[in-house]
Amino acid sequence: MRYGRLVLRVCAVLIVLARWLGPLPAAAEEQVVKIGGVLPITGVFAAAGKEVSDGLMDCLAVANQEGGINGKKIVFITEDSQYKLDVGKAAFETIMQRDNPIAMFGDSTHLSKAMADAIRDRYRVLYSSASFSSDLAQAGLYPSIFIPGPTYSDQMGLILRYISQQKPGAKIALVYSDTEFGRDPIPFARKLVPKMKLDLVGERAESPKPKDLNETVEFFRKANPDYLIVHGFAGACLTELVKKSREAGLGCRFIGTYWEVSKKNLMELGPLAEGILTVNPYALWPMDHIPMVRKIRELNAKNHPEVSYRTTHYMGGFAAGMIFLEIMRHADKAGKLNYDGMVEALRNLKDFETGGLTSPLTCYNNSFPQARIWKANPATREFEPETDWTTFRLKRQIE
Repeated sequence: MRYGRLVLRVCAVLIVLARWLGPLPAAAEEQVVKIGGVLPITGVFAAAGKEVSDGLMDCLAVANQEGGINGKKIVFITEDSQYKLDVGKAAFETIMQRDNPIAMFGDSTHLSKAMADAIRDRYRVLYSSASFSSDLAQAGLYPSIFIPGPTYSDQMGLILRYISQQKPGAKIALVYSDTEFGRDPIPFARKLVPKMKLDLVGERAESPKPKDLNETVEFFRKANPDYLIVHGFAGACLTELVKKSREAGLGCRFIGTYWEVSKKNLMELGPLAEGILTVNPYALWPMDHIPMVRKIRELNAKNHPEVSYRTTHYMGGFAAGMIFLEIMRHADKAGKLNYDGMVEALRNLKDFETGGLTSPLTCYNNSFPQARIWKANPATREFEPETDWTTFRLKRQIE
């Protein structure tokens, strides 16, 4: 009887101590950091989505090999969104309820906007995505959501500023996909064109994968722009647009935003790629003189021997992973690997060196508005730097 009472007293003491001391240390139970991902592995943008996913996963795998988050192992849980909003939302909610990660990566502007309020109010996770939406880069409204590069509006700003420097008073036209992310920077572009003393002579919205561009080409032939800006097609439109435009005698220069950077397009266009420009915040696969690009190439040679080339979308996924990791490491070192701690670390991220994969990154209103203009080289079938790294801060330009 006395023995039974003693056991009960010891158990009671242990329960009190357990509540006071908290969970067991990592030696008793491996500490993990869970990151979720909802990406379009199938569907209309599957090719780009798989590259983004591969880049993100490879970055996190390398981090685990090098010690994870200050010794904590990273676990990446991913689901296919098919680039469909209902599928993406269901996948997002499944991961959150089942796995409870502290960070999430999403597939698109559409999904990110649909989930933005819940990310802030309900789930309270660090969040980024394949979107560069200007609406999402609002630190005051969405403290934990960041853009892993310049917003679409900042990209438009970089393009228009470059054009204004190259050809003052140039005639500008816009063609964009009739999607959430395709429409995103267009209102800003309309406002910025006259501020840059340029002339907007026409614009067209198209299907994400247009089947027939004859009417569009005829529209732009009549408008006769000096520059035609292409946005929101992930490379699905540019090749046919250039070919048909040249056949119709349209002599404008084409300049695309980030998702139009594609070696595949240059391969298909051959000499017709002459003069094509783009804006892009990441170094490219051929640039093996850059330390991080060299590391990425060595990683792929070892882990993906079947891969001979990685697109800029892979580089973007890798860069997003690096930003995630930097934020988490700072928050963890401060003893605050939680929503508030990560928000603070994001806000204070400054001059983050990525080994040359990007310019040194400084957070500005939850985005990183550093990029450069690139020019197609038909001989090498690659994009090459046209300008140095430069910054375009949206708020400063519209004030």
